Parts: sequence; C-alpha cells; structure tokens
Amino acid sequence: MRRADLPRVVITGVGLTSPNGDDLETFRTNLLAGVSGVEEFEVRHVGRTLAGVCHFDALRHQKRRDVRRGTRAGSIAVYCASEALARAGLESDWLVPNRVGVYVGTTEHGNVETENEIHSVAQHDFDLSFWSHHHNPRTVANSPAGEVSLNLGLTGPAYCLGGACAAGNLGLIQGVQMLQLGEIDLALGGGVSESIHTFGIFASFRAQGALASHADPARASRPFDLDRNGIVVAEGGCLYALERLEDARARGAPILAEVVGHHVNSDASDFVLPLAERQNECMRAALESAGMSPADVDLVSTHATATEQGDIQECRAMREVFSDAPGVHVNNTKSYIGHAMGAAGALELAGNLPSFTDRVVHPTLNVERLDPECEMRGLVLDRPRTAERVDTILNLSFGMLGINSAVVLRRI
Repeated sequence: MRRADLPRVVITGVGLTSPNGDDLETFRTNLLAGVSGVEEFEVRHVGRTLAGVCHFDALRHQKRRDVRRGTRAGSIAVYCASEALARAGLESDWLVPNRVGVYVGTTEHGNVETENEIHSVAQHDFDLSFWSHHHNPRTVANSPAGEVSLNLGLTGPAYCLGGACAAGNLGLIQGVQMLQLGEIDLALGGGVSESIHTFGIFASFRAQGALASHADPARASRPFDLDRNGIVVAEGGCLYALERLEDARARGAPILAEVVGHHVNSDASDFVLPLAERQNECMRAALESAGMSPADVDLVSTHATATEQGDIQECRAMREVFSDAPGVHVNNTKSYIGHAMGAAGALELAGNLPSFTDRVVHPTLNVERLDPECEMRGLVLDRPRTAERVDTILNLSFGMLGINSAVVLRRI
C-alpha cells in the first residue's frame, strides 16, 4: 500500500509526568515560564547528584499492592496511559479491550530491580533465599507495557520497544503503523524512563566524563552552551492516545495533531558517538515520507543532550538540512528537565504540541555562551518567541548504538 493510501492517524490525548509537571498544561506553563525540574538527588553508591525527578501520584491510578509488586517504570506507564485516555475522552466502557495496543519505548528495563535485589541479598551475606520472587516479572522487557494492560484490562498487543534514547519516538511510530495496518483501533504509544533509580547509569556517565554538574541544579542541563559538561539524567513518561482520523472525528474527539511522517535509521559507526550524515538522512527521509520539504517545517524539537560531540553533530546535520528554510524555529526541552532517556522524545514533543494553537515556541534555557559550533538558524534562547505560523513540527530523538528517529506532525 502506498503511504498516500494509508489511513491518517491523529493524537487525541496526552498523558505525561515530567520533572516539572504531571500534566500537559502544567508542563507547558513551566516551559514558557522557564521553570526547571532538575534537583539534587541521592543515588546509592553515587551520593548526592543532580537529576530530573517526577512527583506524580502513583496511587491515582494504582492500588498500593500493585505499586509494591510492580516497577517504577510500570507506575509511570500506568499513570500516563490512564491520563491519556481521560484527556482523549475515552471512557472504559467505550474501549474494546482486544482492539487497544500499548507500545512503550524504553531505554533499558530491569537494571533498577536487579540492583535492588543484589543490594538486598548483600545485607544477608548473599543468601539468595532473600531474592524476591517478583524479580522475573519485574525485569522482563515488556514489563511497563504489561503493567498497563493489567491495570486497564486491555487484551490487545502490549509490548516495549528498546530504542535507547530514541525509544519515545519509536513507541509513537509503532502505534501509528499498527493503526494504519488495521491491527488495532486505538493505540497508546510513547515512552517511559525510571533511569534515575539505578546507580549504574550515573556511574557509567561519570566514567565517560559525561555526567553534568553545577552549583545551581536549574542551570546544570545546558545544551548548546560552550560551558556544558554533560547529561542530567531524568525520569518521566509520555503516552499518546492515537486514533485513525475518521474514528476520532466520528466520536467528536479532541484532535491535537496529525502524525504525517516518520523515519528511523542507524549510524552503523560507533557505540556512543553520533554521526551527522545519518541524522541528516533521517530528517530528510521523515520529511519525504510526509511529502514535505525542510522549508515546510516551522518548529524543530532537538534531541541535544549537552554532550559536546552530540550537540555539535546534531547542529551540523540541522544546518545542512535547513540551510534554505528561513522560517524554522529550533528549541530544546532537556534544558528544563534533563534527559528522560526512553521517554525523552515523547515528552519533548508534548511540550511543543500547544504551539500549534498559540504559535509560541518555548526557548532553550541556560545558553549563556553559545558554542560557535552549535550556531544555527532559528534557535530560540532564553525567552519564548511568537512565530508567524506553527503548522508543522519535526521531533528528533537519537540514541546509543547509532539509532536515529524523526517524526513529523501537522496541525489539523
């Protein structure tokens, strides 16, 4: 089937938790007001460090026993899924359980639970009789999506997509594709992260010299800034309610945006270092799939993590793609909340969706001295900017092992 013949897919609901807001309205308000969600955080074996920490109420949609038995990533996913359905106006009696798909992007899963169990048995001279029988279901890769299906009684496909830090986009793309194939009638797609609860990720970034530090937590995450010194690790999640346009219109659903194009490719060059050439190809292919040119893009949500080469390579790719696109605006959300890993792409897109309505582009924070190698057309810094139009958004999300993703959305 040609792409032009595929059903159109739209976003009808957003459920999220971020370090600076647990719903889209609060998240957006804080992005426009410059409110950071980065704070000091105690990590086992690491000590006091900086992280983006969520403060959502897990018991809003789960019982205490389910929170105890499940995982932090699962609680984030359940919260986001439930909120997305509510925002889409989808009551439980409307849902056909086996026609709902759950597609959750994750960077990794199981590290937190395994570290906790090792810590527990270490207190008992490694007597493995103290190892929890809940460990296996907690650590299987499909756990966050499975916890959503259990909580909501959904019997359709529910699984996770491991896509490193591009995973949030992958969950969204998977939902779109399954709807277009007719496999389901409603998708919950996006990404989640519980990364701040594992000491291993902090220790690894520190060993790479890529863990951010700053006397002021709010100023620690500084993509594009000449004085950036690494990543602020964050937790969070964002899941979208996705429907075919004809179905959404038939029930009078709120329509936030249409997903009109996407692409995923791989660098095949290095374990951690990105490659501008492949990122360039990913952006262009996503736009081609949408039947658009770079000049059609009004807003680009960047991936930039505040690592030196990561930011430089992405900016290089963007300068090449948008060299003849004078109307483009460019921003970054990690400067507010840190890097939410598997949730990053989905969360960062959510914060920009309201631009379709108000034409306001939230800025990138903490750029006090712009790195000359990160200069690019349309970069919005320090304060919000009102655009002449925001009809198209390009959402970028890249990850380790060279995975690149780009999603194109259109106002409808």
